[in-house]
Amino acid sequence: MELNQLQAFLAVAEELHFGRAAQRLHMAQPPVSRAIRALERNVGSELFERTTRSVRLTAAGQALVEPAQEVFAALERAAEAVRAVERGDVGSVRVAYAGASTHRLVGDLARAVRHRHPGIRLELFSQQFAQPLLDRLLAGDVEVALGRWDQLPAGTVSRVLHRDGLCLAVPSGHRFAARSSVRVAELAGESLVSLPPVAGSVLPERLRRLSLAAGFSAEVVQVAPDTYSALSLVAAEVGCHLTLLSVADAVQDPHVRFVAVGDEVEPVHLQIAWRVDHVSPVLRAVLDVADRLARAVDAEVPQIGTASPPVR
Repeated sequence: MELNQLQAFLAVAEELHFGRAAQRLHMAQPPVSRAIRALERNVGSELFERTTRSVRLTAAGQALVEPAQEVFAALERAAEAVRAVERGDVGSVRVAYAGASTHRLVGDLARAVRHRHPGIRLELFSQQFAQPLLDRLLAGDVEVALGRWDQLPAGTVSRVLHRDGLCLAVPSGHRFAARSSVRVAELAGESLVSLPPVAGSVLPERLRRLSLAAGFSAEVVQVAPDTYSALSLVAAEVGCHLTLLSVADAVQDPHVRFVAVGDEVEPVHLQIAWRVDHVSPVLRAVLDVADRLARAVDAEVPQIGTASPPVR
């Protein structure tokens, strides 16, 4: 049973006239008649009662109409599925992200993608640190990575998704707790809690660079495995912790105060990164949503106690 036979059958079944069916198919009448005869041989039954004056469906022909229509409907659904993928309306994108400060933005992105492209599914993968995300990106394990990096490997590109700044988390009873800002030089001799100095880790590297530029070496008394653990140590008065303004905005702990860093520092903005050689239509749609999300808010770096808006 061939598609051209079913097409001819449906045309004749709807027109009940071989001549009009041929015109509808932009064909001569003999090929239509041959297609019907071939189909009848394939199914082993006559599909039409033909007289010199009329054409009528047989019982077998009536039984074939709906299944034949379903075949062409299925073909159209298949074609539309392909077109939807090519338009970027349907598919999945794997997104890896790191750090406590990214969680809310990932939620905003997922919600915006679901609203604009209901057929796109985001697969989310959370990790502790941002640097390994680039390895996953290069390996093709994910299509998008959200993190903070000072350098990107060749073959990847990024844009700023969320402007951010540095602040100092201090115990509520600390001498800096009532201050609006603190200079890095004032941290000389202070007990500090740091994240692990993983290669490419932005915050430990910022702490190292800033302290050396201020003429001292940071006195790290304890290394915490993640931001929330570091803040728990701050609350326990183990030491102070250099962190992000977006973390300060997201965390409420009566035993912790956040104080802005008064020095000029290198950017610590959250970036969205992807491979330049692997931009599918569905990924392009997600990046467009991220770009719209970024442009929809104020471009200023967040301040202590204010929302931390994502920006381009």
